[in-house]
Amino acid sequence: MVDIPASTWTFAGLVFLAVTLGFISLVLLWEWARELVRKRAVRRQLERTLREGMPSEAAQDALFRGMPGADVQWLQAIAAHVPQLRDLERLLQQAGLGWGAHSFLLLAASLAVGLTLLCRIAGLSWAITASCGVLGLLAPFLYARRRRAARFRAFEEQLPEAVDLLGRAIRAGHPLSAGLKMIADEAPEPVGGEFRRVFEEQRFGLPTEDALLGLTQRVDLVDVRILVTAILIQREVGGNLAEILDKISHTIRARFGIRRQLRVYTAQGRFSGYVLAILPIAVGSLIFLINPDYMMTLFREPAGRTLLGTAVVMQLVGYIWIRRIVNIEI
Repeated sequence: MVDIPASTWTFAGLVFLAVTLGFISLVLLWEWARELVRKRAVRRQLERTLREGMPSEAAQDALFRGMPGADVQWLQAIAAHVPQLRDLERLLQQAGLGWGAHSFLLLAASLAVGLTLLCRIAGLSWAITASCGVLGLLAPFLYARRRRAARFRAFEEQLPEAVDLLGRAIRAGHPLSAGLKMIADEAPEPVGGEFRRVFEEQRFGLPTEDALLGLTQRVDLVDVRILVTAILIQREVGGNLAEILDKISHTIRARFGIRRQLRVYTAQGRFSGYVLAILPIAVGSLIFLINPDYMMTLFREPAGRTLLGTAVVMQLVGYIWIRRIVNIEI
């Protein structure tokens, strides 16, 4: 495992690139064909609407939520037995990724196959090969979750300004739809894009309640649910919507203040987690530079490889445990 020629690594890297890029090409081709089919289906539905008048409720839902047949049948069959796959489309939508679930799974499979072939051609052990394959399979999901978290954080930071803008529009005498249009035009992404979708949906015939509830499904945040609930209740029972929006904006900003205080209080714990995660790697690298033969025992001997793998697993568990402790929800 140690004395692997450079030519072997070069060949393994070329195989990995060929397999991965080939799969990505198939994914892009699939997405292009899927988008073409979707556009044609939407065009046919719109033409049918123009001929027959107001479409049915099912046709409206198809236009706004997605055309029938957009999902692949085999993926639906697998999702019926694997509950985790049912939320994959929602995860991709919340992360702002325009890919379908089947294309995303194909990309994950390509990375897994490519890394597995790379490890086998390089002559690595089956344990390392399996670990690399699992890592390649999970990497796109981890990226999507990280991107969703970053997008939600940006949405939370921009939401108070959007609520204030909506409140000012209501005070100026504009209807709710005009306030939504102002947010869509003036707010940055991702707030502007999400409210633009709400405005366009209610503009083209979807009830305002359904459009707002769709926002809560796409952006699964407590602040968004509070905002939508307040608007829907005000539409049912009446009241001063501008004053309600001001209180919601103040509440959101207060939660941000508490969250920043908690980050200050938990800074020591987070720093300890970073140090404990980096320190073994730094010390091991330093010892390797000073005495390589001493460190290579961990890689040559079976007991050393076992201890090294156990240490890596324990390091990951400890780091995740510390992150869980210091991650306090508000």
